[in-house]
Amino acid sequence: MSTPTSAVNPLVSAFQEHYADLLAFLARRMGNVEKAADVAQDTYLRLASLSDTAQILEPRAFVFRVASNLAIDRLRQEQRRSALHDDVSDNLDVCDPLASPEKQFLAAEAIEQLDRSLAQLPSKARLALLLNRLEGLTHAQIAVRLDVSESTVGKYIVQAMRHCRDWLRQSESI
Repeated sequence: MSTPTSAVNPLVSAFQEHYADLLAFLARRMGNVEKAADVAQDTYLRLASLSDTAQILEPRAFVFRVASNLAIDRLRQEQRRSALHDDVSDNLDVCDPLASPEKQFLAAEAIEQLDRSLAQLPSKARLALLLNRLEGLTHAQIAVRLDVSESTVGKYIVQAMRHCRDWLRQSESI
């Protein structure tokens, strides 16, 4: 399996020489032989693209390290993709254009409870919360609008959130 590239690149030679061990290592790591073969192919491409290999003292160890890093990258990508798909499937229930009358009633009741809770707040705390949550303003922007310090804005928002949380807990226990 000697090629002109392997004569020039000792990493490719090490890859070819230890391919069976590398594939077994990756299969254990990935839990799947097909995925391991894909990572091995990516490893080969990465090694073949390296030009300065003179400083590498242990080509076999380097090959396995590159393969290991690529396997970790691939597993992380799969986790992100899986999490993204889970988020999408979780959100399928959220948007129901034809909500049942019961769901519509409960949603309207929750909004009324939140309105009553917000009405009991001091005006600056209520305004700070609404500017932050609804308009997406930062504490600095809210501080300018309300003519208070940023730390005061933070206190207002915490006060408002606690009040709403306590109000909801109280209304649920009734």
